[in-house]
Amino acid sequence: MSVQRKVVIIGAGAVGMTFAFTLQQSGLCRELILIDQDQKRLAGEVDDLNHGLFFVPPQEIRMGSYEDCAGADVIVITAGAKQAPGETRLDLVKKNAGIMRSICEQIVRHTREAVLLVVSNPVDVLTWVALKTSGLPKNRVLGSGTVLDSARFRYMLSRRCGVDPRNVHAYVLGEHGDSEVAVWSMIHMAGIPLTNLCRYCPNNMEEDRERITKAVRESAYHIIEAKGATYYAVSLAMQRIVEAIIRDEKSILTVSSFMEGPYGIHEVCLSLPTIVGAGGAEKVIDPPLDINEEEALRHSAEVLKQYIRETC
Repeated sequence: MSVQRKVVIIGAGAVGMTFAFTLQQSGLCRELILIDQDQKRLAGEVDDLNHGLFFVPPQEIRMGSYEDCAGADVIVITAGAKQAPGETRLDLVKKNAGIMRSICEQIVRHTREAVLLVVSNPVDVLTWVALKTSGLPKNRVLGSGTVLDSARFRYMLSRRCGVDPRNVHAYVLGEHGDSEVAVWSMIHMAGIPLTNLCRYCPNNMEEDRERITKAVRESAYHIIEAKGATYYAVSLAMQRIVEAIIRDEKSILTVSSFMEGPYGIHEVCLSLPTIVGAGGAEKVIDPPLDINEEEALRHSAEVLKQYIRETC
């Protein structure tokens, strides 16, 4: 890892700039480079960030080009088109797959050492595209996956149980999307499985499973309908992933990465608990699931493979 801790963000839309602001406050990197096609707006964004340098740890923030990817520790890709009225999700996948190919082709002209973090949606398909286009080692291309979905799941469980979200251990696996799998069999708090913990609850958690699972899956739809986009929580999820990479934390996060056999799943990128460190997605963990969860996870993989077959 370089001493300078250099991070490049490609795409300065709502997600990219909210992440830049979050990263600036964290002090994680010494050099932060932003790349976007809209140079005029990007110049204003960079000035706005730089005017706050008095309040944060020392760092350099500037506009850049793909040449600035050289020497980066992490390159975060948030660029991509939004779904237009009358456009199908499949249309959006095709459009963004083309954008991702173009970005990755330019990145690898200048570096093959950085870890690529894909955030653009549909993130699992685009992580696969980035991996295949870049030709980088499988561990060094990962997607933000279900890190945010898992945080949403923990938040909703914490509200239901009256517990600090940081003490709730729960995971959403598979696709970051409609086929994602909320894994109820793995939930625990203070080492106590949810099935045992529920005896302390005034009402049986079983009655709330479907409601909570549906709320987690549809969270983004409700936020987008209300305010147009999601960017605050996802920027914090992105910071958590980048922090694990830059500090070589070996943290277990549900990032999206290339699957080579867990649960019989191959040749697709999706989210499982993964050790994340300086090498990126260093090791995928395949915890025991119940039969229904395994079946749902394999179904999620097939959904993603279908998108890849139709668009890539």
